[in-house]
Amino acid sequence: MSESVLVQLAAILILGIGTQWLAWRTRLPGILLLLIVGMLIGPGAAALAQTGWIPRLTGPLLNPDALFGQLLLPVVSLSVALILFEGGLSMSLAEHSAAGGVIWLLVTLGGFVTFVITVPAAYYLLGLEWRISLLLGAILVVTGPTVIGPLLRHVRPTGKVGPVLKWEGIIIDPIGAMVAVVVFEVLTSGEVRAVPILRAVLTTLGVGTACGFAGAGIVLLFFARRWMPDFLHNPFTLVAVLGVFAGSNLLQHESGLFAVILMGLVLANQRKVNIQHVMEFKESLTVLLISGLFIVLGARLETPQLAMIPWLRMPLFLGVLIFIARPAAVFLCTAGSSLTWAERTFLAALAPRGIVAAAVASVFALRMLGQHMEGAETLVPVTFATIIGTVTVYGLTAPFTARKLGLSRPGAQGFLLAGAGPFERALASSLQGEGYPVLLVDTNRQQISIARLEGLPVLFGSVLSSFVHDAMQLTPIGRFLALTPNDEVNALATMQYQRVFSRSEVYQLSPAPMDSARQEKIGWELRGRQLFGKGMTHGVLEQKMNSGYLIKKTPITADFTFDKFKAVYGADALPLFVKTELGEAQLATADAPAKPRPGQTLFSLAPPKSTPLQPVTEAPAAVAVAPLPEPEASGT
Repeated sequence: MSESVLVQLAAILILGIGTQWLAWRTRLPGILLLLIVGMLIGPGAAALAQTGWIPRLTGPLLNPDALFGQLLLPVVSLSVALILFEGGLSMSLAEHSAAGGVIWLLVTLGGFVTFVITVPAAYYLLGLEWRISLLLGAILVVTGPTVIGPLLRHVRPTGKVGPVLKWEGIIIDPIGAMVAVVVFEVLTSGEVRAVPILRAVLTTLGVGTACGFAGAGIVLLFFARRWMPDFLHNPFTLVAVLGVFAGSNLLQHESGLFAVILMGLVLANQRKVNIQHVMEFKESLTVLLISGLFIVLGARLETPQLAMIPWLRMPLFLGVLIFIARPAAVFLCTAGSSLTWAERTFLAALAPRGIVAAAVASVFALRMLGQHMEGAETLVPVTFATIIGTVTVYGLTAPFTARKLGLSRPGAQGFLLAGAGPFERALASSLQGEGYPVLLVDTNRQQISIARLEGLPVLFGSVLSSFVHDAMQLTPIGRFLALTPNDEVNALATMQYQRVFSRSEVYQLSPAPMDSARQEKIGWELRGRQLFGKGMTHGVLEQKMNSGYLIKKTPITADFTFDKFKAVYGADALPLFVKTELGEAQLATADAPAKPRPGQTLFSLAPPKSTPLQPVTEAPAAVAVAPLPEPEASGT
């Protein structure tokens, strides 16, 4: 028995993370794959076996109800609380100030519009009972950060739509749960009384606010007064979140979700204590929890429940949610706002349902079954079918929609360059000439002014500032190049931007060699991927630029191969990056040197007077730059 439990627990985590990796490789919605895997290994696999799609099984690999027993829903609730707390940690008040009015209209008026349209659609199209339709309408008001967040990271939309969607997905979760509680209480009591309902709503908000502020205050007090050692910061915050959630729910039912979101929001926007290490820990924990939860909830769908889903009428119901309810709510709430038509359209084209809808439906289904409410058994399968349908449609169409509306560029191919010296400007000009978004950041006014005159996007300031860091999270820029002459700044910036971009997309120049009597001052763990090969320091590149080197563009063909290119130039030309047949830029690094194939284009730093066998053109705007006077010290 113990071995069986061990295997099932291990299978949940292994399959969860493995499915997330598969979603990353295939660029498919991770939540959709997780639900499918959960259904395949759970009791629902029997239904698929009967169709002949998969071999018949002797029994399910995973049975969550038997595995967890009465602990299943409490574990799900606590996991959702941690996920929403991490969502609160990602909410910036600066983002809210840009479109705060629209956000609050979407979670109030927009939620009401969605509810009003969903209820009759569930009754007439799905044939559900009125009471079940009302509760389903309340549950499907929510969207959720578990599905919105991954889609935003994949699409990286420009403008205000990213912050608006993120805030809406986080805030509307506790509101939807609260509405579901109110609807459930009305259904069970059999009467609608305005005063008790209003009192319950205000009490929920009041208790959640008090507990959220209290929890954040306790964490900040212990951290600021040094009452908690560093190695206990993450565990202490974890138990504080769980305590706030449980305590708030104990005082007022379903107020815990609002409390943990507010707790995360307060911690993220205060400036007294650095909680970056807590945010990193919670982000990793959230990925693990989401992976496990969707596997578990998908595995709970049994064969009789799958048979209850009206499969032929389900597309009509989804069509109402996607093409009527969401657009109506968005265009009504954004009328007269500063959002552009393209931004409003994209908001109307993205509203997938996620983990909170699944968890809330599971909780209320059990309560309704306990009260022998007719049709209660259909609530969970219809909710899961809605989650699968909306995640599939929005997950597959959101990138295409964003590109068509001009709000996103595929693959986040843009570059953030720390430094605006001669080499950095020449490299940025070459990249920009090929259609890649670039942004140069420097604290040297002279270099910034020259870059601006050359038509390059620039930002005067420190690349280590939180302003630059936050601005990168939802833009077409997906790679960071630390190119400053200061090795320590490069190392610090590399550490910072590993939290924004993938570690594989953070690069820096080789550090300058140290005197033999000194120890290496920057450890390898503080570095990004070494650009252009070992020993390519800022000083080496600066010397080449001062000698008149240019960035040159060389098409590699079957006649003029990369081997011929090396034979002509030898060590004089330094490969910088390769543009592939698909238009992707592959940077040359110490661990992955440039190896262009025929049909690709090589960009290299080469001497101006060369006579290659194949015509070589100067990259756009990559002209020799005369040596400048000694620049002011840069603290980029």
